[in-house]
Amino acid sequence: MVSSRTAGPAQPRADFTIDQEWEAYTADEHGIWRALFDRQARLLRDRATPEFLDGVRALDIAAEGIPDFRRLNEILGRATGWRVVAVPGLVPDDIFFEHLAARRFPSTCFIRRPEQMEYLPEPDIFHDVFGHVPLLINPVFADYMEAYGNGGLKALSLGSLHYLARLYWYTVEFGLIRGADGMRIYGAGILSSKGESIFSLDDPAPNRIAFDLVRVMRTDYRIDDYQETYFVIDSFERLFRETAPDFTPIYARLKGAEDLRPGKVLPDDRVIHRGTGRLH
Repeated sequence: MVSSRTAGPAQPRADFTIDQEWEAYTADEHGIWRALFDRQARLLRDRATPEFLDGVRALDIAAEGIPDFRRLNEILGRATGWRVVAVPGLVPDDIFFEHLAARRFPSTCFIRRPEQMEYLPEPDIFHDVFGHVPLLINPVFADYMEAYGNGGLKALSLGSLHYLARLYWYTVEFGLIRGADGMRIYGAGILSSKGESIFSLDDPAPNRIAFDLVRVMRTDYRIDDYQETYFVIDSFERLFRETAPDFTPIYARLKGAEDLRPGKVLPDDRVIHRGTGRLH
């Protein structure tokens, strides 16, 4: 299977965007998208937060294989003013935050190969679009992501980006939410992974701790394995309220505080489930 987009990276513009070139995707690549989508859609039916599932339905992202960003942007633009922009891969932090602050979500264009169905070390279009974009239909989460972009630009100027990166990791990428129907997934890193979709909710190994902003910003995370700790929010509205204040005084406090290991449980944590730590 050879795609024209793997022959060499497109030359990005000053803001690192490129053209998606949707017409260049092969039938095999569309087939990989549909296989991934069908697997996750079945698995997440009773695991993902309803807001995510609503977004998947609204975007209709299974119909044509790999989604055409032009069609997605028509729907997103009407709903919340967001749009997806194609990028060749990871972009510099300041560019990433500028995009989010302007309600643009940067997405890679390539899709994983058949032998990478279970695990991919870098984000591909399935992670970026399936995992992230459906929640941008939700007005509150859409506002949160814009605010995160503005906060990222400020964190860069204050030399405090690592604290904000932890917030993104434990919410946008690996967040859980607990509502009337129980614990559900909203983090894109979980939603796009078969294994972690099961592990995050069902396995006794990880800790599940109620969200606390300062606690999250102190906590390191794993990039090479399933998470040792998941932080659980009660609602997107509460997440937005708790992360709305100016972080400048929080950053100042944190500079004198010890960083916490990913699996650490503190005496004052609101522990929903204390993990066995078996996996790690």
